[in-house]
Amino acid sequence: MHPLVNHLIQLQELALIRDEQRIAPRKGGRLEQLDEAIGRMTQQLPPNIREQFVKLHKKDHIVMSPVADGLCALCSMRLPISLVQAVRMAKAVHSCPNCARLLYYPQAAPKWVGIQPRRTAPRKAGVSRFSSHTLMIPRLEATNKEQAIRELADKMEEEGFVDSGSKLLEMALRREVILSTGLDHGLAIPHARGVEGGGLTLACGLSRKGLDWGNQSRGATRIVFFLAIPTAASAFYLKLLAGLMETFMHAEARKVFLASKDAEAMWKTLCKITRATIK
Repeated sequence: MHPLVNHLIQLQELALIRDEQRIAPRKGGRLEQLDEAIGRMTQQLPPNIREQFVKLHKKDHIVMSPVADGLCALCSMRLPISLVQAVRMAKAVHSCPNCARLLYYPQAAPKWVGIQPRRTAPRKAGVSRFSSHTLMIPRLEATNKEQAIRELADKMEEEGFVDSGSKLLEMALRREVILSTGLDHGLAIPHARGVEGGGLTLACGLSRKGLDWGNQSRGATRIVFFLAIPTAASAFYLKLLAGLMETFMHAEARKVFLASKDAEAMWKTLCKITRATIK
């Protein structure tokens, strides 16, 4: 990948992590450090690209759009074959002719392969729009965060939602290196952004003994939500994150969810307790 394209992708990821931090603030947060890193990386851009990036970022924090199946993943415009090839070669930075976002070709990224809902099917509500009882794990075998993410990523592959659990794991661990997704109240929400081809997908696992998520000051992590996020759903992901935080800040919600004996009970409880916070 062209160094400049890679720089832009990293810059966007930092900006999105900053948005996450503002929605789910935590002890020892790094908002100031993130702001400094974003400012420094923005200034390192060539003047013409910097001006373009800043202008696009003011309109929408998703500035970089992957090319997926010949389409701009953000606006779904069918791109000319010559443009797709130019983006793949990555010798320069190219823009979508329709939405003006900067394009890139994802390298070895996992794809969403789940069944698309039929247009005539009743519209699902709440958390059921992007998850199911088959993605619930009532007893994680993991003893650390990498193992927990691996279990949940493999579950997504086993249930036919993504084509590669190992690629999903790799992306999620790269995200963890930047800033831990461990939160207060024994909660962690690791995720992989850029899983194109379908909708946002959520899996969940419960750890009975608790996991070390890399910051013991928050205590053991017992509830792990793992998300595969298509680029176009990044804004909705922030709403989902806010909804989960609002639900699980309450001790009673955590208690009843952790008491689930099996996947079906987990699923029913999750749908019930998030009914008011996830629309």
